[in-house]
Amino acid sequence: MGLMYLAAYIRERFPVEIRIVNQRMEGCSNEALAKMAVDFNPDIVGLGCITPASHGLPAVVKAVRKAAPEIKIILGGPHVSAFGAPVLQDLPADAAFIGEGERSLAMYLEAILGDGSMEAIPGLIWKTPSGELVTNPGIAPIIEDLDSLPMPAYDLIDLPNYWHVQSIAPIPRRRYVSLVTSRGCPYGCMWCHNIFGRGFRAHSPERVVDEIKLYTERYHINDIEFLDDCFNLKRDRVLQFADLIGRNNLKIRIAFPNGVRADLLEESAMDALADSGTYFCSFALESASPRIQKLTHKNMNLEKFLHAVDLAAAKRIFTNGFMMLGFPEETEEEMQATIRMATESRLHTGSFYTVTPFPGTPLYTYAQEHYPEKLQAVNYSNIDFCAMRANLSAVSDGKLYYYQRKANRTFFLRPNRLYRIFRDYPQRSLLPLYIPIVADRMFKGLFS
Repeated sequence: MGLMYLAAYIRERFPVEIRIVNQRMEGCSNEALAKMAVDFNPDIVGLGCITPASHGLPAVVKAVRKAAPEIKIILGGPHVSAFGAPVLQDLPADAAFIGEGERSLAMYLEAILGDGSMEAIPGLIWKTPSGELVTNPGIAPIIEDLDSLPMPAYDLIDLPNYWHVQSIAPIPRRRYVSLVTSRGCPYGCMWCHNIFGRGFRAHSPERVVDEIKLYTERYHINDIEFLDDCFNLKRDRVLQFADLIGRNNLKIRIAFPNGVRADLLEESAMDALADSGTYFCSFALESASPRIQKLTHKNMNLEKFLHAVDLAAAKRIFTNGFMMLGFPEETEEEMQATIRMATESRLHTGSFYTVTPFPGTPLYTYAQEHYPEKLQAVNYSNIDFCAMRANLSAVSDGKLYYYQRKANRTFFLRPNRLYRIFRDYPQRSLLPLYIPIVADRMFKGLFS
């Protein structure tokens, strides 16, 4: 999504030709990706990745640099925003963009064209011709009015290809698009990166509905996957959006694989979302411990969390939960409380992760101060989210992973839960394709 927003913003302002390549979708090796970049014969190659996939970044950067020494290579995305200057220091690239990228990238292109300077781009990390690494003061400029942004450049990808692979929501094979309708989150959960800032900025309900109408007409989609950090932060915006969906007679299905704050989701908003076509919604509990909720600054109202799950389940919305075990100083009793609350809730499915402090987060800073030795064994560049090993809790490693296995057994092996999964799965004709997804959640690491 980030690349499509960048592409739309840049081509609106510069006479450029842009190609987007998704390495996972193209199924190409690092070497093949580098060759594709060089064969396009660009002036600039931009590369981005998430941290667990960052092990492939050096190979691509070095291959492009070797094959085309004159090409500008720029870096961005979540991994670069988390790690900052050290990423550029270790790679033969020219610049790295931290945070929101549209305005910074436009300023960078203007500087290359002679209409600006690298020094004038706030927050940019770049190398001088002599190889000196410079970090400009300030932070990347943001877009205050998101409605001023052009719609993401979906024409630069083969959208139907995405309909046949697993999206963020565990719903296979559907004609969908992903939307990001807001940026920024006012909550300060200590495990999160702060890429878009704490100020909440959002598209107007009218812009969101216009975008949906465009995609239903152009691509004949019937399903929307919202990827906001906190879609429902503003209740009135949710209600206005739902009202416009109805008034425009849009027959769509809506999934929220993340980005819904449960304790803000009261009955009128849930009714409105259900009436608009919402059929899947994830809720992030994280922990049932009030102490951990306070320590991590999540500050979830646990009673309201359970009420939101009840409201969704009553509407036959397929509910999914996110839980974490292994928070700093977490006790057996606190882990048991989280397992118990999730298991006794009306969630259909759930994931139980172990806490991992990522660089660039307050949790990582906390771990550096209190448990520096526990960070040494974590390989951030190539990790499986379901098999991370960084135990900050008050229990042993064996005990922590025992409770992770127990959580899955206790949660999924309830007959009533299994019944509701099969009863409420939103695509009954494709249920055989969903069973492996559920089985993977149930048994991954269950007995290991």
